[in-house]
This record gives sequence, structure tokens and C-alpha cells, in this order.
Amino acid sequence: MPKDTSIKSVLIIGSGPIVIGQACEFDYAGSQSARSIREEGIEVILINSNPATIMTDPSMADHIYLKPLTTKSIIEILKAHPQIDAVLPTMGGQTALNLCLEADEKGIWQDFGVRMIGVDVNAINITEDREQFKQLLKKIGVPSAPAEICTSYLRGKEIAQEFGFPLVIRPSFTLGGTGAAIVYKKEDFDELLTRGLEASPIHEVLIDKALMGWKEYELELLRDKNDNVVIICSIENMDPMGIHTGDSITVAPAMTLSDPTFQRMRDYAILMMRSIGNFAGGCNVQFAVSPDEKEDIVAIEINPRVSRSSALASKATGYPIAKIASKLALGYNLDELQNQITKSTSALFEPTLDYVIVKIPRWNFDKFEGADRTLGLQMKSVGEVMGIGRSFQEALHKATQSLEIKRNGLGADGKGYTNYEQIIEKLTFASWDRVFVIYDAIAMGIPLSRIHEITKIDMWFLKQYEELYTLEKEISTYKVDTLPKELLLEAKQKGFADRQIAHMVGCLESQIHALRMKMNVNRIFKLVDTCAAEFKAKTPYYYSTFEAEIEKADGTRYVDNESIVTDKKKIIVLGSGPNRIGQGIEFDYSCVHGVLAAQECGYETIMINCNPETVSTDFDTADKLYFEPVFWEHIYDIIQHEKPEGVIVQLGGQTALKLAEKLSKYGIKIIGTSFDALDLAEDRGRFSELLTELEIPFPQFGIAETADEASALADVLDFPLLIRPSYVLGGQGMKIVINKQELEEHVVNLLKTIPGNKLLLDHYLDGAIEAEADAICDGENVYIIGIMEHIEPCGVHSGDSNATLPPFNLGEFVMQQIKDHTKKIALGLRTVGLINIQFAIKDDTVYIIEANPRASRTVPFIAKAYGEPYVNYATKVMLGHNKVTDFTFNPQLKGYAIKQPVFSFSKFHNVNKALGPEMKSTGESILFIDDLKDDQFYELYSRRKMYLSK
Repeated sequence: MPKDTSIKSVLIIGSGPIVIGQACEFDYAGSQSARSIREEGIEVILINSNPATIMTDPSMADHIYLKPLTTKSIIEILKAHPQIDAVLPTMGGQTALNLCLEADEKGIWQDFGVRMIGVDVNAINITEDREQFKQLLKKIGVPSAPAEICTSYLRGKEIAQEFGFPLVIRPSFTLGGTGAAIVYKKEDFDELLTRGLEASPIHEVLIDKALMGWKEYELELLRDKNDNVVIICSIENMDPMGIHTGDSITVAPAMTLSDPTFQRMRDYAILMMRSIGNFAGGCNVQFAVSPDEKEDIVAIEINPRVSRSSALASKATGYPIAKIASKLALGYNLDELQNQITKSTSALFEPTLDYVIVKIPRWNFDKFEGADRTLGLQMKSVGEVMGIGRSFQEALHKATQSLEIKRNGLGADGKGYTNYEQIIEKLTFASWDRVFVIYDAIAMGIPLSRIHEITKIDMWFLKQYEELYTLEKEISTYKVDTLPKELLLEAKQKGFADRQIAHMVGCLESQIHALRMKMNVNRIFKLVDTCAAEFKAKTPYYYSTFEAEIEKADGTRYVDNESIVTDKKKIIVLGSGPNRIGQGIEFDYSCVHGVLAAQECGYETIMINCNPETVSTDFDTADKLYFEPVFWEHIYDIIQHEKPEGVIVQLGGQTALKLAEKLSKYGIKIIGTSFDALDLAEDRGRFSELLTELEIPFPQFGIAETADEASALADVLDFPLLIRPSYVLGGQGMKIVINKQELEEHVVNLLKTIPGNKLLLDHYLDGAIEAEADAICDGENVYIIGIMEHIEPCGVHSGDSNATLPPFNLGEFVMQQIKDHTKKIALGLRTVGLINIQFAIKDDTVYIIEANPRASRTVPFIAKAYGEPYVNYATKVMLGHNKVTDFTFNPQLKGYAIKQPVFSFSKFHNVNKALGPEMKSTGESILFIDDLKDDQFYELYSRRKMYLSK
């Protein structure tokens, strides 16, 4: 039993829609927390407005409220559940903390007799209020940067005069560095100060002396009510101070910190945590360290909640911070809890890593035309990837291979920069691809001392890069048939992909793979076990690496592979990789449900994914987790090792779908819809032939591979035209053009960024209504799970539209056409599993825009709105375990559900905010209304045409 037996019912506050600075790490934390509290026999009530996540799945809590995160919603819930004893606000990021504080100020918790657990109100106020925090550090003797609080424009000017430039402006009570800025020169100060004061809800900023070039570190801590503190993970930012930690490349454990300095940092962190109030739970502390031999330490900030880094630290160490923090909030002590991985040691221990973790953020600047692409104090990334390796070099390579930006790792792919000025500029003004540019700079012969002087990145990291380049140069002197085994093994141990080695020696990737097999240089798998193999781990969570063979006394040679293959029938689910615009957390939701459904059908489930923020990479979601890049070479080696019945690709978005062709070519069974059917839907020529055969109308279109072909097509098709590249997600590169000049400009740009792509030109149906349908098909029967009508006109990407379920404005005749077309197409494409079809409706005729035989962005939304586990059903259909007719469908929805997109434009000034065929939203929320007279619906509908950009 929990130590505090008075707690019988807990309210958890979620983090709402995904925005830059607050992403699915908090969904992961909330999901873990709900499970952890329910294990104790305590009722969990959850509020979160995000329909795309696992957290709001009916299986996660006893009562789930998909409502706006406001005090009005909180009061409604407390009235409906007078039994709620406590509220846990630390799992939902800044959104949950701010809402909890607001409810506290309004006396709501007091009125309903609810107490706050997991954090102390004073702790939130001290850490968020920059002035109080500064005073506290002074009192407890922890050094901090010279800084002054400013609540007015005039005071700001005085402080700037006193400190001189560069300066840092940090608004109070904001997340993801919102409104923060470095001011290098006097001329920019006025504008940036005004922006900072406006961004803070209490119109207060801290102005501090910029510690430019200092090294930055984070520690993740847990503390119980007895004041036991454990440090779970030390994280070093490869990028120095001046770049937001969410936009920095981070490494765990810390690599360049001397032991005495690390011990001092630990002491400061523990002292800070113990002095900010009497609470039990997780905490994140950030420090700056001077880059000289003195290694002076300065405290930057402390967050008394699970943070963005907690998800990373949990995945890096295998220690589930949110799960344990929730138990501590209930009154347990650390020594009373079990280590979740070994199941034999206590949670009052500090994890030991015998591997290295590298996290690299994933940006989406191509979606924000005109955005400032340099990195600074304001976070701009939309997701992240994590690589695990035996060395920094291997982990760095695996992380770069996970990014899915058409790079095969560092260097050796012919895509590096070769222009000196461009390289220097990208190093000077930290660019999003600086991780690659450092390699290019070394390849060009720019000395390490110069790179260090410009970037202030520690020399240790730069030397690691240099070693990689030296190895590339050495391998490049060989051909595939002369490459020695030692060099091949060294390249693999340092993380180079087969493709990169093939590039170095001038041969095909498959030849390097064959050479590896012949020389017995095979990928092996190691456990993430939290304790450097000191105790036996019970949790199958693996990463891959390469080892030299060990020779036994009897002369036999072997490598130590810790992944034991069972004789059960297995299914691999391919994850969706890093979050990005167009492929967000909805696909992680589908992957998790796919795994659970396959388990119900008696399969051993294997998950492959590299995203540290998500529930799919939790160590106890699938039977086995391989934390690896969703990159062909890694997947193929795992398949060779595990020999599954097949691979599920239709739940992991475009990431997994793109690998279907290779899987099919190598004779690996794709579960559900075949590659040929997936390709038929993507290939516009073949797809239109199918539609013609089925007598289903579609907008006139043509395919062009050059600007000349596009121009000739325009004469036939007529403007306005919708241009889109093939095989992309989230409407990447789509645009509506209205004349030949715009057409030529866009086509030339597209072919430059995606060379060799086939461009589709559709006649754009101006003023049409857009609708979409999702369905499950078993090859014979089709069940439509939902039809949605978009409030915005056709031409705004479906991910950016407010979509209404069920439709509000389509007559019976149109609805019947949608149903008939959906069934015909699902069967015509030989779909087995899920399919999403998009329609344009003009003059009562329903045209087909596109069909995607996979889980779509809208499936979680429909499942939540109707209260039905559609992904579970679809997976069982894919596995051939059930037919559609085996399920009793009983959707429950009074009134309408509206999917509302959420944008992160506030992070990018001077960006074109108009909406069009290219998706720009980072997340979504769900709104339930009883009828169309609802004020919110009326407001959405009245603005529907405002945003369309051509």
C-alpha cells in the first residue's frame, strides 16, 4: 500500500496540444504516471485536450476528460468527481503547472478539498520567478550569473548600460525559451526587450550577463519525502551556452567534466533541490561551467517537474523517472521501491551507463518560410532522435542516421558543404545542420583550433570528429576487395553505415553488407540495464553495436550477443522516428495500439524506433524494444536476427511506409496491405487508372519531371493548379499557383530540393468543400470508421483544417457518394487494415484527391470521439486474426467533435502564417459541441476563408 493511505483518487493534468517547446515527452510522462498510480489501486482522473496521444486513451485512466485546459473545466470535473483527493500537476509541462497555479490562486483546490502532490506551490513560484530564484541561490551559496530583474522598458535600458553587451533576456513563467533572446548589439535591444516583456504572463524578464561559450550541463534528480536524493543522469550539451537545451545536441553521461567539478555540481544540485520547498518528485537542474581550467560553476535554472530531458534521461538510463516520481508523490520513499529494470535492486540507486547516448533535435524550417534558421535561446525544434552506442562516435552516427533528412550519417555521402564561406557562416551563426558542418569543416582542412574558436565546442568533441574523418580518408584508399577486416570493423564500431563505407570504396551498399557477412563482422545487441551489467536485467531493451571476436581456450571464436531469440511467433512494428510537422504523435499512438493488439493475438511483439519522447519506446510497451534508427541497415539486421512472421509498416507513418519497397524486395513479409497496393496508391498514374476503371471522378492531372513539361501541362489543365511532389508527407512542397511565372518558380525550386522527383499537377477545384474518410478493410468487407468535413475550403492541408465529425453540411446524395467511393477504393487497392481517403466536393460531385492505405493522422481523433479501439481492430485484421465482420461497432458521440489544429508560429517572427496545401500545424486539440449553434463553431466557420494562401 502507498504510505499515504488517505489518497484514493488523483487528478492528473496533461499538457494539451503539441507545440514547439512542449511536445510528446509530457504525453509519455503522463501515460507512465497514470499507470504507476493505478498500480496502487488508486483511481485516476485525467484532463487533456489532445486527442492524438496514448495518454488520452480510455485504457489509461478511470475517467478521461478531453476538455480545454481551463479552470472552468477543472471545476466541472471536481463537481462531477467529489471523491478527488489530490492533483498531480508535474507531468504536463508548463501548461499543467500554470493551470494548477491559477486554480490555486482562485481558491479552487481549497473549495473542493483537493491537495497538490508531487510539487510545492512555493517551489513553483521560487523557480519560475527569476528574482526569487536569484535571491535563493545567493542565500544557499550557489553561484549564479550577474543578473537583474526588469519589469519596465526604462529599467531594462539602465541594466543594459550597467552590464554591457552581449546580454541575455529571459522572460519569467514561459516554456521552451519563449521570448528569450541574446542581444549582441545595442540596436537590437529595444525590440528584443519589448518582445520578452510581452511574452511573460507577468511582464517580467531577467536580464543577465551572457555566459557565451561556457559549457552547459543538466542533471536529472529524484527526491523523496525523507530527503533522499538520487541523480539519475548527467547530460552534457555539445553546444555551448547560448543555444536552448531543446535545440542542442546533448550527450549522456557528461563527457568532458572533471570528477571534482562533477562532484561540486552534484552537491549544488542536491542543495538547490532541498531548498525549494518540501516536495517529493522529479527535478531538472541546469548549470553553466567555465571552459577554462578553473571550471567555475554557475546555476542557470531548476524545474520542479518532469521536463523535456526527463524523457531522454529515462530512455538513456532505463530508469522510468515519471513512474517513480508518481510513486514518490503518493508518499513512498525511494528505498521502498524496486528498480523497474532489474526487479531485484532498489530505486534508491544511481544508474550506471556502459554506453553513450547522443540526442539530436529535428527541425522543420522548410515549413516556416522566412524563418530565422539560426539557433538561439528560443527553442525551434519539433522533435528529436536518440542514438545509443558503445562510443560517442557510434552514438553520434546512429543519431544522425535516425534524423531522416536524406543523410546516411556524418560525411561520406557526397552531400557535405564544400564552400568555405558557407561553412564558416554556418559555424559562426549556429545552424540547424551544424552537427554535419563540423565534419565538412574538418574535411576542408580548417584547423580544429579555428573551429573551437568559432563554435566554442569542447576540443574533446572536435577530436572525436577528426578521428572519424581520418578513418574515412584511410578507408577511401582501398577498394571493396582489398578492404582489411580490422578497418571494416573499426568503421562499424564508430557507427559508419554500410552505405557510407560503400561511398568511400566506390561500390554498392549490398556489397559491403555481403563483405561483412563473409568476414563475420556482424551487428550484435546489448541490453540497456541501468547498472552496467552488475545485476541481471529483466527487461528486454536493446541497442546494437559491433565487437571484436573473443577467442576461447579451445580456439572457438564468438561475439557476445545479449539478445536471445525465442521460438515464439513474432511481429515487428516499425515506429515513426522523430516527430515532425506532418508526422506527429498520432502515429506513435497507432504503433502502441498495434503492439498491444498483436500481443492479444499471441505474438511476441518487437518495436523498432529511435524517438526518446514517446510511449512506443517505453521499455515495457512491446515484448522487445530495439532502440535503433528506423534506417534500412539496422532494421534488416534485426529482422535477420529475430526472423519474424512479418513486419507492420502501416502504423508508423511515411517513415515506415517508405521501407516497404525494400522489405518486399528482400522477400520480407509485409503484414496487411501489400507493397504493390501501397505503391498503387502513391503512383498517381496507376491510381488514376484504377479510379477510371471504378468510374470514380478525380480532378484532371498530369505528371511532369521538368519545368518545360509542367508549362506544357498547364496549357491543358488550366489554372489554378495544385503542384505536389510524389512520396511526401504533410503536404511537403505543395503549392497552389495561378500563373506561369509562379508555376516555373515553384517547379524549379522543388526539383532543386527533391531531385528526380515526379511532380503532380492537378487542376485545383477552387471553392470546393473538402472531406475525408477513414476505414478498415479486410480485403472483402469495408467498415467506415468516420467521415469528417473540413471547415476550411479545399486547398488548406487536411492537417491544418478544423475538421468536423460527423459532417455538418453534406447532403444525403454527397454522403452516399463518399461511402460508395470509399468502399470501392478500399477493395480496389486490396487494402488489409486501415485506409484514409480525401475528397473534394464541388457542385454535388465527389472527386478523389488521394488515398493512403495506412493509419492516418485522424485515426486517433476518430477513436477518441467515438470511444472505439479502431487501431486494435485494424491490427487484428492485418494479422489475419479477424475479419471486419467479427467486430461489433458501436460508436458513441452526442453532437459533434471538431479537430482543431494548433500552430507554433509564435516561435518564428516574420513568417508567412497563411495556410495552404503544405501542413504547418504542430499539434491538435479536440472540441466537443452539442450542436451547430455553438459559438465556437460559428466563429470557426465565419473565418474559414480567411487563411487560404495561393
